[in-house]
Amino acid sequence: MPSETTQTTRRAYIWLPFLLSAVLAGGILLGMRLQSASPPLVISGERDQAYVRNASSGKLEELLRFIEAKYVDEVDRDKLVDEAIQSVLKQLDPHSSYISADQLEIVEEHMEGSFSGIGVEFLVIDDTLVVIAPLAGGPAEKAGIMAGDKIIAVEDSIIAGQGFVNRDIIRLLRGEKGSKVQLQIMRGVDGSILKVTVTRDKIPMHSLDAARMLDDKTGYIKLNRFSATTHDEFMKALDDLVNQQGMENLVIDLRQNPGGYLQQATNILSQLFSAKSIPFVYTEGRAVSRTDYESTGRAQFPVKDIAVLIDEGSASASEILAGALQDQDRAVVVGRRSFGKGLVQEQYELRDGSALRLTVARYYTPSGRSIQKPYDNKQEYAQDAENRLQNGELTAEKLALPLDSTKYYTRKGRVVFGGGGITPDIFVPLDTMTTNAYLFELRRYLQPFSFQFAQQEKAYFKNMSLAKFKADYQVKDELIDKFTAYAFRKGVKKDPRALAPLQSELKRQLKAQIARVLYQEEGFYAVTVEEDPAVKKALEAIYSKRLPISEK
Repeated sequence: MPSETTQTTRRAYIWLPFLLSAVLAGGILLGMRLQSASPPLVISGERDQAYVRNASSGKLEELLRFIEAKYVDEVDRDKLVDEAIQSVLKQLDPHSSYISADQLEIVEEHMEGSFSGIGVEFLVIDDTLVVIAPLAGGPAEKAGIMAGDKIIAVEDSIIAGQGFVNRDIIRLLRGEKGSKVQLQIMRGVDGSILKVTVTRDKIPMHSLDAARMLDDKTGYIKLNRFSATTHDEFMKALDDLVNQQGMENLVIDLRQNPGGYLQQATNILSQLFSAKSIPFVYTEGRAVSRTDYESTGRAQFPVKDIAVLIDEGSASASEILAGALQDQDRAVVVGRRSFGKGLVQEQYELRDGSALRLTVARYYTPSGRSIQKPYDNKQEYAQDAENRLQNGELTAEKLALPLDSTKYYTRKGRVVFGGGGITPDIFVPLDTMTTNAYLFELRRYLQPFSFQFAQQEKAYFKNMSLAKFKADYQVKDELIDKFTAYAFRKGVKKDPRALAPLQSELKRQLKAQIARVLYQEEGFYAVTVEEDPAVKKALEAIYSKRLPISEK
């Protein structure tokens, strides 16, 4: 009878070929996996052949395999990988970032300037989606959807009264161009239900909020970001302002504009200089050679004097545009010190549909300024705006000192500073009313209240032009009382002492929000812009000629 040792030996011989085959197959698969896990980095279309393989390159994969095989509890591998990526990026600058596949679609829509959907502006009022306005010529308008309609269901999903937030609703309404979506609409006071089928289409996301004349010579353009369509929108607005309304001078409002595509900013700059080869900005990094951006000499519209409005929310491409105009003495910069982002990111898609947005260079204004503020302390960097408010920089010019005292010189010899944003030529303090905590609570309800009021008074406003509304319509005390009662019903605590000093500001903001409902963004800015302290300072600077702000 064979011994236990002999039986074991025989079993080993029997299984040996299978074991060798398994090891060989596993080795091939592992080799293929490791080979595909290290693609070369692509920068500006060129492959970087200098990446280095070393002993630590597979350490993360090895760690994950041990965790999956031996850890006491079940783990979410994808979540662990995402956390590891975020941890690595935290060791870099504040603007290198990882964008998940879910987030990437939304980010790219904002940057590309369009998305596929039904084309409605909406509010969620009392847990119900209410259409503020269908986009003119868009799919929803073509399907017969009107302002005031309540969308209560999308396909088989009831959305009214279900606690849906804006993000959930947007995902239901958007989809591939040409796809159809069935909506249930409640219209009118009788609560009748209509079923409407809408064919989704490309919907533009405008980066230009307003373009209008401030007086008979000076125009105003407000940009909210620099997307793929910004230059085209800007040029279309200039065409109307110059050729139809006689504009000579221009105020460009970049407040709260977080930036975007650098090329869009330099394309706009080329319109503002008639000469060729005027330097705007240059970029340079450790692995990226210097690139210079200059004027093309092909300006299409004549623009005399320029003012640029900036604040602590103006960043990146906004600072490139403002810094170039300031360094070339082509514009007066009005407002408060800008954000201070002088880093250039490039985006690299990863295999699972996510993306890495990596800082590859710094940019410098024509005088040689780097306007990137320090980021050694990431927490202070994130709280910079709050710190500026607390230390008084936003409200007192004497406290608004540059972070770096190094002097740089404009084309005509004026001293400018870098090291932390663009310092304006003319300071405009922050209106402390905007930081009032009680006003902040009330302001959440201005838009829904204004929409409901405009709907109730539809007959009164029906034939009123924007010009007449702006000149004649006044918000009465009774309307303020109705608004505050509405806000109290929504949960704002009654505080007569806190409310008393806000009366005039609430009237101004209510009129602006009603104008937005009736006339969209153009109405909002028509009501607010001419009373804006920064706009007034810009006009004073243009007409006083106190600073060299023309090409001559």
